[in-house]
Amino acid sequence: MLKLKALLFFCFLPIALFAQQHFDIILKNGKIIDGTGNPWFYGDVGVVKNKIIGIGDLSKSKADKTIDATGLIIAPGFIDVHTHIEGDEKKTPNADNFIYDGVTTVITGNCGSSRVNIKKYFKQLDSIKLSVNVGTLIGHNDVRSAVLGEGAVTPDAAQLKQMEGLVEQAMRDGAMGFSTGLIYTPGIYSKTDEVVALAKAAAKYKGIYTSHMRNESDKIFDAITEAIDVGRQAKMRVEISHFKVGLPNWNRSDEMIAMVEKARAEGLDVTVDQYPYTASSTTLNVLLPDWLLAGGRDSVLKRLKDTVIHKKVVAEMIKDMTRRGRQHFDYAVVAHCGADNSLNGKNIMQINLLKGRPSTIPDEIETILDITKKGSATMVFHGMNEDDVENILKYPLTMVASDSGIRQFGEGVPHPRGYGSNARVLGYYVREKHLIRLEDAVRKMTSLPAQKFQIEGRGILQPGMFADIVIFDAATVKDQSTFEHPHAYSTGFKYVLVNGKLTVDNFKHLGTRNGAILHGPGYQQNK
Repeated sequence: MLKLKALLFFCFLPIALFAQQHFDIILKNGKIIDGTGNPWFYGDVGVVKNKIIGIGDLSKSKADKTIDATGLIIAPGFIDVHTHIEGDEKKTPNADNFIYDGVTTVITGNCGSSRVNIKKYFKQLDSIKLSVNVGTLIGHNDVRSAVLGEGAVTPDAAQLKQMEGLVEQAMRDGAMGFSTGLIYTPGIYSKTDEVVALAKAAAKYKGIYTSHMRNESDKIFDAITEAIDVGRQAKMRVEISHFKVGLPNWNRSDEMIAMVEKARAEGLDVTVDQYPYTASSTTLNVLLPDWLLAGGRDSVLKRLKDTVIHKKVVAEMIKDMTRRGRQHFDYAVVAHCGADNSLNGKNIMQINLLKGRPSTIPDEIETILDITKKGSATMVFHGMNEDDVENILKYPLTMVASDSGIRQFGEGVPHPRGYGSNARVLGYYVREKHLIRLEDAVRKMTSLPAQKFQIEGRGILQPGMFADIVIFDAATVKDQSTFEHPHAYSTGFKYVLVNGKLTVDNFKHLGTRNGAILHGPGYQQNK
């Protein structure tokens, strides 16, 4: 009898202690979506300092602050694995566009563009202190530029070794992996074996390979093959960035997904991410011939002054438009032109007509070259098909990502993805179109990216995890940003916690900057 009493005592001891637990914050009476994809359940979440300590019935517990989440969803903070925040951190440390869209963690250094000195970058972040957690990749283009410059050259053995050394140092300093942007200079001049060699340098430290592929339209299947082959040769995880397809391969996303599935059947860990829009956004330079861009801006301007070269550029761009099945550059809209803000929000066809030129492809190309000579521009390209966007979103291994920096409210006419990618999925594709379940959408924003990028302690609501938490109204959450009027924060996120600190309270950003620096698996502190 004595043994039975002792057993009962120890069995119920955790419950007794749990009831006596004092929390810093309790989120009560919410629908908990834990990030795993499992169905929601009613419960409370208790936070102490920067960790989740309890989940369940905490009605008998006390807290310094209690938030009533009745009628709301409690979910892990969203993880955006494809961002470009370099240069924005000091200007907008509150990262409002991310926070108001439920994002508590961002991974930057994508598309081959990053800081080369990761240790120095993290030190800068530590002094600035952002509202979001930040991890970074080491970018191929900047590593290549540091060793080879912007030229269309092939590295010799010594130069390749030097590049590998930069990648390895970055991994030891905490980079999460190696990224490529193979449509940008100088990465466009690299061969696959160079990319593989640098990927292997990151793989030594268990890094991930992420790729903005060489092509996302007419040669997309070759590009997917290359991205997967890099992972195969380097023996590392692969993330194909902003998975999409333009003309002339609309409605072939099933074939693209089949290539990913085939690789996975082979045993290769390949996944994708996506922003849920039919338009992309990047620099105007992607419309120009690769060879023209070699050597940087001064070299480009010098070449364009040569009449023969100028004619060659125009002829190649005409040929490219024919290959893509385009009749005009009306799909290409200026998001931001530093030299002439009056162009912001207008497409190339409109700008060409405003210049008094005939509405022909050759004349529109001249307009593009005029903008290039003035310093180029950031663009929005309306080039995708909604059916493909939806098909890719339905794929279980697609993560939601913005491909955005930290927005400066009111500046330019940027792509709305920087304000509303997550809210758009939750409001439009889940609530209105019933394309995917709410639990699956949250998984795409939380545990899936956390698992793939090896972000420890985040992406799932469970005791012991960091208290990155979003509380939103599934019935009203909505992306307010549009292509015509992009500067609008998402609505519906009533509370946001980052590392246990309340950052959004009753829909208002408090100015809290409690984001942490996230290191990759190869991080070697003080070594």
